[in-house]
Amino acid sequence: MAPNPLTVRRIQRTTIACVSCLAVIAAVVSFRHMHELCLRHGEDYLAAVLIPLAVDGIIVVASMSILLANRYGSRGGALAWTLLVVGSLASLGANIAVAEPGLIGRVIAAWPSIALIGSYELLMSQIRRVSWNTGRELSEGQQDGDQAAENEPSREGVVVLHREAWRWARENRRPDGTLPSGRVIAERFERSPRWGRWVKRAGLTGKLE
Repeated sequence: MAPNPLTVRRIQRTTIACVSCLAVIAAVVSFRHMHELCLRHGEDYLAAVLIPLAVDGIIVVASMSILLANRYGSRGGALAWTLLVVGSLASLGANIAVAEPGLIGRVIAAWPSIALIGSYELLMSQIRRVSWNTGRELSEGQQDGDQAAENEPSREGVVVLHREAWRWARENRRPDGTLPSGRVIAERFERSPRWGRWVKRAGLTGKLE
């Protein structure tokens, strides 16, 4: 039985709130540790302030890019994940570097970053699961399902992506005037060929107008 959309949204909102709190905690702790590390290694006060902000900024931008991509059923791309991993490792390394010698001190210093990374990935898993389920339901192409998708708030992002793909297909016709194949449409939006064929069929029948 499919989960209640309202329940799913409540779970996601609760998770997002918790991840946001962890992000603030991790950002404050990591900033202090990176600031101290920069001063130890000869950077002036201004650089010691800006460098931690640059590291945290990379994490925020990469995280938001991945979050947006997951809302549309995509993984987010190699660049976003690379920047997220690099930024997280830099933050984690700085926390460990300034910790008191010994296992316990290093675990305490690293814990905020570890908690944030783990909880963020759990949030991404929730969003990917919901996006995959809604995409599978819409790909069946049933008219009732299409109408429900347009009326269901939790599926608005999926419907918008379908319409965007159909608009792109119409704007990128072949030289002979025919529409791109379903496979080409799917490759453009990093989805499966079946998804692209569904978009083309739905667009031709007027479901995405």
